Amino acid sequence: MNARLSAFAIALGVFAGDQLTKLLVRAALPAWETRTIIPGFCDLLHTENQGAAFSLFSSAHPGWRTFFLVAVTAAALVIIASLLWRLQGRIAASRLPRLGLALILGGALGNLFDRVLRHGAVTDFIELYVRDFRWPAFNLADSAITVGAALVLLDMLRARRAPEPT
Repeated sequence: MNARLSAFAIALGVFAGDQLTKLLVRAALPAWETRTIIPGFCDLLHTENQGAAFSLFSSAHPGWRTFFLVAVTAAALVIIASLLWRLQGRIAASRLPRLGLALILGGALGNLFDRVLRHGAVTDFIELYVRDFRWPAFNLADSAITVGAALVLLDMLRARRAPEPT
């Protein structure tokens, strides 16, 4: 499979997995209900996040917030998809940035799809905690975006340390 097709297949897989897990959570768990997965560490918590990551913008006017988040996500999707489609420079030379961008693309598409179809909200369901510290609930798309961004950053740091060809 060529590199371009592989990247888009990974993005599609992330999108499908994200949508499937959200569908299962919405079907099995009423909103704001919690089920303990690992006591003292991880719960399944069905939430509908109207904001961005960590509920950023959740208190903004709903019309403005949804328009802004959809527009920013759509622009990011276009940029990332075009980078993957062109496959130039480091993206063409290394699997790490391609994988990272594919994960970001699939995750962003999953959350955008959810936001548009769920009336401005994204289903989140994984909650990690230790004692009184609780990480904000997240989903598979958020995880893919985070891992993807870390891979792109790691590739940038590796490229920075690599000796210049002579």
